[in-house]
Amino acid sequence: MPVSTSTVATAHASKYLHQLCKHWSHRFAVEFTAGIGRVPSSDTAEPTFAADPGALHLTLSAADPSQLERYDTVVADQLKRFHFREELDITWNA
Repeated sequence: MPVSTSTVATAHASKYLHQLCKHWSHRFAVEFTAGIGRVPSSDTAEPTFAADPGALHLTLSAADPSQLERYDTVVADQLKRFHFREELDITWNA
């Protein structure tokens, strides 16, 4: 399964993880703690998040590479929308 990752430097990683997971919790069976979040959005795709004191680690997996590209955009857009006061560098690595 193709995977895309990004490490976003921020002192607010746990807060951002929580907000991302709460955002999708009305549509999916989201699981999260202060340090780890999982959004099983379908049988073939799943964003996961991990927070540490200096960064938010994003991992996206999807069966279809085109689906992965869409998830990259959706997750980055949501993160930027929620956290517009902080300039976040979100660079995906396949």
